Formats: sequence, structure tokens, C-alpha cells
Amino acid sequence: MSGHEHEHERIEGVPARYWSRLEDGRVVCELCPRKCRLKPGQRGLCYVRAADEKGDLVLTTWGRSSGFCVDPVEKKPLYHFLPGTPVLSFGTAGCNLTCKFCQNWHISKARKDDVIQREADPATIVRMARATGSRSVAFTYNDPVIFLEYALDVADACHAAGIKTIAVTAGYIEEEPRKEFFSKMDAANVDLKGFTEDFYRKLASGHLKPVLDTLRYIYHETDCWLEITTLLIPGHNDSDEEIAAMSRWIHDHLGPDVPLHFSAFYPTWRMKDVPPTPPQTVMKARRIAMKQGLRYVYTGNIVDSEGQNTYCHNCGELLIGRMGYELTAWNLVNKGHCRNCGERCAGVFEEKPGNWGARYLPVDPAAFSIHEEG
Repeated sequence: MSGHEHEHERIEGVPARYWSRLEDGRVVCELCPRKCRLKPGQRGLCYVRAADEKGDLVLTTWGRSSGFCVDPVEKKPLYHFLPGTPVLSFGTAGCNLTCKFCQNWHISKARKDDVIQREADPATIVRMARATGSRSVAFTYNDPVIFLEYALDVADACHAAGIKTIAVTAGYIEEEPRKEFFSKMDAANVDLKGFTEDFYRKLASGHLKPVLDTLRYIYHETDCWLEITTLLIPGHNDSDEEIAAMSRWIHDHLGPDVPLHFSAFYPTWRMKDVPPTPPQTVMKARRIAMKQGLRYVYTGNIVDSEGQNTYCHNCGELLIGRMGYELTAWNLVNKGHCRNCGERCAGVFEEKPGNWGARYLPVDPAAFSIHEEG
């Protein structure tokens, strides 16, 4: 993958990790499978990783965000990680996939000057999280793997302050950076966009295998809590056969306890000609996945009370009731066991859920930054 020239632009940023230099002077970014090759002044496809005038790879968005807000952890979506608690969420510009169905295209497709930039160093983000009562900080809206250096610095500051970290990601990352990145994450929701190479190639200009490798790595090699989301797009990745095959893969390679979220597509970005996903398709996908042995399968972007709730896989008791992002029932005891039969529900639970509800609270980091004097 060659780089993209931006005339008369002075590229500045913090030193990037995971790159090498070719004999002709170009650098190869080795963060993701694209392996962009860049001359001085060129940016990678993600836009935020670039070769500066010396030809060194830099990250141009360290400390710069497209906005901060506090919202429920269920919105990530994470249903088995500290339910009901508030999470401070932010992203930057850019992305390393080119999904034609991107739901956050105004951020992920943005150039860094297109979106309102909020400057926030790791210490400021910790102060924001503490002041808002956020139990965790989520790297989301665009893919955090492309701002790895910033995300890891924030994660270190959060962990020092007892705050958890969450990655909402497509998992499109190479082996070595994958190890470092997910070693600093307490939870992740990985977007498994489809289950065919053809889907990834045509609709996201990527490949399926690196994402499956990421899923296996997180589940088997880290302590990071994992959940998976698939956006069902009519005629592209919503066939019964593909849903069954994907669910079977998750069961066989990750086990029955990884929560899977099926979400309804709405026409957007470069797929406005595709109709919305019928609610029946999403509900049917849930039934298919559970038939393959998955215990926790959820529906999103539709009205479906049963598909939002968590049930005990052993006795069928309602464990966590949800309506939208509000919790309506809590029948877990001893940090994650069924009140009725005592069976363990997989996840990261405390004795009581949070009570943040469905609130959405924009936060301005300028109110929390401390400027050095002198």
C-alpha cells in the first residue's frame, strides 16, 4: 500500500512504534496488515500515521480527540463488563479500513482538521474520568489501533488511577503491536464485520484472517474481557449459512461464553442504496447463533426485549434485564452467579450494578486541563 501525498503540509507528531526503513529511504508502517510504504511527507491510508520530513514515522493525533462524552458501558456494546457503569468515551480522526457502511464516517473518514479537535493529554483524561465518576475510559468512534501510542499512554495513566480501559475496534492489527495493545486493555468489543474474505475485500478493503487472529489472541492469551459485534447488512453478510458458520467458529475457537451482538444496519455513507435490516433478520440471527451453542447473543438497533436481556444458560432465569441502555432487573449474586441456581455467568461483575442509566454527557477537556506556569 503506497502513501498519500499532501502538498505543502508540514507533518508533525510523536514518534510512532512498529515501523522499518527500506533501502530506498521509504518507511514501512508495521502496525496493521496494510504495511503502508511512505516517503517523507506521505500519510498512510489511516491518515494519522505519516512520514515526517526526516522520513521517520510519526503519529499526528497524539493528544487530539474528536470529542469526549460519558455514556453507558452498554453502548459500546459491552453487556458483561461492569453493567450500568458510566464510561468516558473518545476517538480521533482516521481509520485503517474503508468500510462502505461505516456508521461513524464523519469521524473515521475525517481528516484531522475536519473535526473539532479537543486537546487532552493522559492526565487530563484521568481527571475527566474521575470527575464524572467514569469507571472506565473507552477508545471508540474510530479504531484505536491506529492511535496506539496515544491509547497506551492513556491506558497507563488510567490504570495508575484505578480506571479500566476499553477498546472498541475492528481488530485489524499485526501480531507484535497486537500483543502490546491488548495487554493494556481491560475489555474489548471487536467488530467482526462479516465472515467471508470476499466481504472484507469488497466492502472494507481488508482481510478476514487478521481479525480472526486478533479474536483468538485476545481470548486465549490475555485477561482482556471480549465481546463481539456484527452489523448485519441485507444481501451482504446476513445469510443463515454465514451466520451459522460464524457462530460455529466463535463457539469452536473461543468457546460458548463470548457475548455476540447482532446489530441492524441503517443506510449510510456509501451504502445508502441498501435497505435497513429487518428486525426479523436480527432476531433470527440470534436464534441461529444460540442453536450453534453460544450462550449470550444479543440484538441491537431494534426493539426486542428478549434479545437485550441476559439469561442464565443453566436454568433460564433472567439475570440482567435491559430496556435500551437502562437496567431493569439484576439477579446476579456473589459477583456474577445466578441468584436461582448459583451457576456462574461469564463476565466482569461486581456485587451491584451501576446506575448511570441511558444518560449522554458531553465533556470538554479544556475545563480539566492544567497549564504549567513559568
